[in-house]
Amino acid sequence: MVIEKQNICDENYAAIDIGSNAVRLLIKHLDEDEPEVKFSKVLLLRVPMRLGFDVFAMGELSPKKQKNMIRLMKSFRHLMKIYDVADYRACATSAMRDAKNGMELIKRIRKETGINIEIIDGQEEAKMVYNNHIEYMEDRKGNYMYVDVGGGSTEINLLSQGQLVCSRSYNIGTVRILNAAVKDSEWERLKKDMAEIAQSYPGTNIIGSGGNINKLYRLAEKKDKKNERMSVATLHSLHDSLKCLTVAERMERFSLKPDRADVIVPAGEIFLTIADIIHAAYIYVPVIGLADGIIDALYANKKKL
Repeated sequence: MVIEKQNICDENYAAIDIGSNAVRLLIKHLDEDEPEVKFSKVLLLRVPMRLGFDVFAMGELSPKKQKNMIRLMKSFRHLMKIYDVADYRACATSAMRDAKNGMELIKRIRKETGINIEIIDGQEEAKMVYNNHIEYMEDRKGNYMYVDVGGGSTEINLLSQGQLVCSRSYNIGTVRILNAAVKDSEWERLKKDMAEIAQSYPGTNIIGSGGNINKLYRLAEKKDKKNERMSVATLHSLHDSLKCLTVAERMERFSLKPDRADVIVPAGEIFLTIADIIHAAYIYVPVIGLADGIIDALYANKKKL
């Protein structure tokens, strides 16, 4: 896809995040005339492609999902042209990593749409999320764990006194859980790692990332809006209310879309498993994620040129 160059002080950047549950197009406008560099959101489009339901059940993407992915990327290409996007990056995560025909589909998309999709591993995904979050931590001391829960994987970054200590990626995600595709050994690896972190870094709280924790935060009745956080006890209570309902009942009682109503419970399970092991008291929920990290990295690379 050919992108026309323009003044770096007045540009739009785009990120395409191809997750296991949804595919997102985020477009942000850069304004360097402010006292500090600012990005403002121009467009956010989320399409529940649910690639993981094919991949984690059958090991590959069905012909229908492949056809719809090509259609979607054509639509994203046109939208990026309409919004005069100066640069973009398209990243695929867990589902496309695991799909037997993932690379074949990427080649078809590049040929038919001009969009180049990169399959990134869990470590790179975790670091991009971390790099985006770091700006929110300037006034916070102590130990924090970034937890990004997706459809196919969970990424964690441990920050102590402002320094990144470690990054981890686990093949544990909401869509994998719904498809009974999470190995017991992966749960054990997560729990073992979290127990070691709890011992070495006491008093660690969580910064949550992903659509599910954002929705859980909005649904929570008791929360600290000023500090953008809710207590782990509040999440436990909300999770208990959700998990005893059917998907249809969750949709009706909590006004959830179908593709959110099924994954929100396993998402809560993942967050609470981690929170309980590390004895976290709070979960901070700034509304940022992988797509924001992609755009930040695009701008940082542009400044180096």
